[in-house]
Amino acid sequence: MTSLPERSAPVRHSSLRVVSPRKEVDLLAAEQAVTDLLIALGKDPTSEHLSDTPRRVARSFAELLTPREFDLTTFPNDEGYDELVLAKSIPVQSLCEHHLLPFHGIAHVGYLPGERILGLSKLARVVEMFARDLQVQERLTQQVADALQEHLAPKGVAVVIEAEHLCMSLRGVRATGSRTVTSALHGVLRADARSRQEFFALAGVGR
Repeated sequence: MTSLPERSAPVRHSSLRVVSPRKEVDLLAAEQAVTDLLIALGKDPTSEHLSDTPRRVARSFAELLTPREFDLTTFPNDEGYDELVLAKSIPVQSLCEHHLLPFHGIAHVGYLPGERILGLSKLARVVEMFARDLQVQERLTQQVADALQEHLAPKGVAVVIEAEHLCMSLRGVRATGSRTVTSALHGVLRADARSRQEFFALAGVGR
Protein backbone atom coordinates (compact mmCIF):
# COMPACT_ATOMS: atom_id res chain seq x y z
CA MET A 1 0.00 0.00 0.00
CA THR A 2 1.40 3.34 -1.05
CA SER A 3 1.17 6.06 1.53
CA LEU A 4 0.56 9.65 0.59
CA PRO A 5 3.43 12.06 1.17
CA GLU A 6 3.12 14.19 4.25
CA ARG A 7 2.08 17.74 3.58
CA SER A 8 3.88 20.53 5.27
CA ALA A 9 1.74 22.81 7.38
CA PRO A 10 0.43 25.76 5.37
CA VAL A 11 1.97 29.12 6.07
CA ARG A 12 -0.52 31.01 8.23
CA HIS A 13 1.25 34.32 8.35
CA SER A 14 3.93 36.24 6.52
CA SER A 15 6.16 38.91 8.01
CA LEU A 16 8.26 41.54 6.33
CA ARG A 17 10.81 43.25 8.54
CA VAL A 18 10.45 46.98 7.97
CA VAL A 19 13.61 48.97 8.65
CA SER A 20 14.05 52.65 7.85
CA PRO A 21 16.84 53.34 5.31
CA ARG A 22 17.49 56.78 6.83
CA LYS A 23 20.83 57.76 8.28
CA GLU A 24 21.19 57.87 12.05
CA VAL A 25 21.16 61.29 13.69
CA ASP A 26 24.65 62.59 14.53
CA LEU A 27 23.94 63.63 18.11
CA LEU A 28 27.24 65.45 18.71
CA ALA A 29 26.88 67.48 15.53
CA ALA A 30 23.24 68.22 16.37
CA GLU A 31 24.20 69.42 19.87
CA GLN A 32 26.81 71.77 18.40
CA ALA A 33 24.28 73.07 15.89
CA VAL A 34 21.79 73.85 18.68
CA THR A 35 24.53 75.62 20.64
CA ASP A 36 25.34 77.73 17.58
CA LEU A 37 21.65 78.48 17.08
CA LEU A 38 21.25 79.66 20.68
CA ILE A 39 24.22 82.00 20.25
CA ALA A 40 22.78 83.29 16.95
CA LEU A 41 19.49 83.99 18.75
CA GLY A 42 21.34 86.10 21.32
CA LYS A 43 21.19 83.52 24.11
CA ASP A 44 23.94 82.27 26.39
CA PRO A 45 24.18 78.45 26.06
CA THR A 46 26.36 78.29 29.19
CA SER A 47 23.67 79.77 31.43
CA GLU A 48 22.18 77.56 34.11
CA HIS A 49 18.86 77.06 32.29
CA LEU A 50 20.34 76.55 28.81
CA SER A 51 23.49 74.55 29.56
CA ASP A 52 21.83 71.19 28.88
CA THR A 53 19.44 72.42 26.19
CA PRO A 54 21.60 71.39 23.20
CA ARG A 55 21.72 67.80 24.44
CA ARG A 56 17.97 67.70 25.12
CA VAL A 57 17.08 69.22 21.76
CA ALA A 58 19.40 66.89 19.84
CA ARG A 59 17.88 63.83 21.50
CA SER A 60 14.36 65.13 21.01
CA PHE A 61 14.92 65.50 17.27
CA ALA A 62 16.55 62.07 17.12
CA GLU A 63 13.44 60.57 18.71
CA LEU A 64 11.09 62.45 16.40
CA LEU A 65 13.04 61.44 13.30
CA THR A 66 13.75 57.77 14.09
CA PRO A 67 10.95 55.27 13.35
CA ARG A 68 10.77 52.01 15.22
CA GLU A 69 11.48 48.80 13.33
CA PHE A 70 8.55 46.39 13.07
CA ASP A 71 7.28 43.30 11.27
CA LEU A 72 4.59 43.95 8.67
CA THR A 73 2.64 40.78 9.41
CA THR A 74 -0.07 39.55 7.04
CA PHE A 75 -2.43 36.55 7.26
CA PRO A 76 -4.34 34.57 4.64
CA ASN A 77 -7.85 35.89 4.00
CA ASP A 78 -9.40 32.44 4.58
CA GLU A 79 -12.97 33.70 4.89
CA GLY A 80 -12.75 35.75 1.73
CA TYR A 81 -13.62 38.93 3.58
CA ASP A 82 -14.30 41.57 0.93
CA GLU A 83 -15.58 44.55 2.90
CA LEU A 84 -13.73 47.62 4.07
CA VAL A 85 -11.21 47.36 6.91
CA LEU A 86 -10.78 50.77 8.52
CA ALA A 87 -8.58 52.03 11.35
CA LYS A 88 -9.85 55.44 12.43
CA SER A 89 -8.19 58.29 14.30
CA ILE A 90 -4.63 56.94 14.33
CA PRO A 91 -2.50 59.62 16.06
CA VAL A 92 -0.03 61.38 13.77
CA GLN A 93 2.94 63.50 14.85
CA SER A 94 5.55 64.73 12.42
CA LEU A 95 7.86 67.66 11.67
CA CYS A 96 7.28 70.19 8.90
CA GLU A 97 10.37 70.15 6.72
CA HIS A 98 9.97 73.85 5.89
CA HIS A 99 10.01 75.25 9.44
CA LEU A 100 11.04 72.29 11.66
CA LEU A 101 7.85 72.83 13.64
CA PRO A 102 5.52 69.94 14.53
CA PHE A 103 2.25 69.10 12.87
CA HIS A 104 -0.11 66.67 14.54
CA GLY A 105 -3.53 65.15 14.01
CA ILE A 106 -5.14 61.87 13.05
CA ALA A 107 -5.05 59.43 10.14
CA HIS A 108 -7.84 57.23 8.83
CA VAL A 109 -6.48 54.21 6.95
CA GLY A 110 -8.65 51.67 5.15
CA TYR A 111 -8.26 48.87 2.65
CA LEU A 112 -10.33 46.31 0.76
CA PRO A 113 -8.62 42.93 1.33
CA GLY A 114 -7.33 40.78 -1.45
CA GLU A 115 -5.76 37.41 -0.71
CA ARG A 116 -4.25 38.55 2.58
CA ILE A 117 -5.21 40.69 5.56
CA LEU A 118 -2.99 42.79 7.78
CA GLY A 119 -2.48 42.76 11.54
CA LEU A 120 -4.49 45.81 12.61
CA SER A 121 -1.74 47.42 14.67
CA LYS A 122 0.45 47.48 11.57
CA LEU A 123 -1.72 50.18 9.98
CA ALA A 124 -0.68 52.50 12.80
CA ARG A 125 2.92 51.31 12.52
CA VAL A 126 3.07 52.21 8.82
CA VAL A 127 1.73 55.68 9.58
CA GLU A 128 4.33 56.17 12.32
CA MET A 129 7.18 54.93 10.12
CA PHE A 130 6.65 57.64 7.52
CA ALA A 131 5.60 60.33 10.01
CA ARG A 132 8.91 60.16 11.91
CA ASP A 133 10.73 62.26 9.34
CA LEU A 134 10.93 65.79 8.03
CA GLN A 135 7.68 65.81 6.09
CA VAL A 136 4.98 67.57 4.19
CA GLN A 137 1.50 66.22 4.81
CA GLU A 138 0.78 65.52 1.15
CA ARG A 139 3.82 63.27 0.77
CA LEU A 140 3.18 61.53 4.09
CA THR A 141 -0.35 60.64 3.01
CA GLN A 142 0.84 59.28 -0.34
CA GLN A 143 3.69 57.27 1.19
CA VAL A 144 1.36 55.43 3.58
CA ALA A 145 -1.05 54.55 0.77
CA ASP A 146 1.72 53.47 -1.60
CA ALA A 147 3.41 51.26 1.02
CA LEU A 148 0.19 49.41 1.84
CA GLN A 149 -0.62 48.96 -1.84
CA GLU A 150 2.85 47.57 -2.53
CA HIS A 151 3.25 45.21 0.43
CA LEU A 152 -0.35 44.07 0.99
CA ALA A 153 -1.67 43.99 -2.62
CA PRO A 154 -5.27 44.78 -1.57
CA LYS A 155 -8.14 45.56 -3.91
CA GLY A 156 -8.03 49.15 -2.73
CA VAL A 157 -6.38 51.48 -0.22
CA ALA A 158 -7.48 54.84 1.16
CA VAL A 159 -5.67 57.18 3.52
CA VAL A 160 -6.89 60.48 4.94
CA ILE A 161 -4.84 62.65 7.29
CA GLU A 162 -6.25 65.61 9.20
CA ALA A 163 -3.60 67.71 10.93
CA GLU A 164 -2.90 71.06 12.54
CA HIS A 165 0.41 72.65 11.56
CA LEU A 166 2.14 74.78 14.17
CA CYS A 167 3.85 76.70 11.38
CA MET A 168 0.34 78.01 10.62
CA SER A 169 -1.05 78.33 14.14
CA LEU A 170 2.01 79.78 15.97
CA ARG A 171 3.45 82.02 13.26
CA GLY A 172 2.48 83.62 9.96
CA VAL A 173 -1.31 83.81 9.73
CA ARG A 174 -1.65 82.28 13.25
CA ALA A 175 -4.69 80.30 12.19
CA THR A 176 -5.14 78.48 15.48
CA GLY A 177 -7.29 75.37 15.14
CA SER A 178 -7.09 75.25 11.35
CA ARG A 179 -6.71 71.69 10.08
CA THR A 180 -5.37 70.51 6.75
CA VAL A 181 -6.97 67.43 5.17
CA THR A 182 -5.18 65.29 2.57
CA SER A 183 -6.15 62.00 0.95
CA ALA A 184 -4.60 59.29 -1.21
CA LEU A 185 -6.52 56.41 -2.78
CA HIS A 186 -5.66 53.35 -4.86
CA GLY A 187 -7.58 50.64 -6.67
CA VAL A 188 -11.31 50.17 -6.12
CA LEU A 189 -11.41 52.85 -3.44
CA ARG A 190 -10.29 55.35 -6.04
CA ALA A 191 -12.11 54.05 -9.11
CA ASP A 192 -15.51 53.13 -7.64
CA ALA A 193 -17.57 56.09 -6.41
CA ARG A 194 -19.71 54.04 -3.99
CA SER A 195 -16.71 52.37 -2.35
CA ARG A 196 -14.94 55.70 -2.11
CA GLN A 197 -17.98 57.32 -0.51
CA GLU A 198 -18.32 54.44 1.96
CA PHE A 199 -14.76 55.01 3.14
CA PHE A 200 -15.22 58.74 3.60
CA ALA A 201 -18.55 58.23 5.38
CA LEU A 202 -17.17 55.65 7.82
CA ALA A 203 -14.07 57.77 8.42
CA GLY A 204 -16.29 60.74 9.18
CA VAL A 205 -14.62 62.94 6.60
CA GLY A 206 -16.57 65.61 4.76
CA ARG A 207 -19.70 65.48 6.91
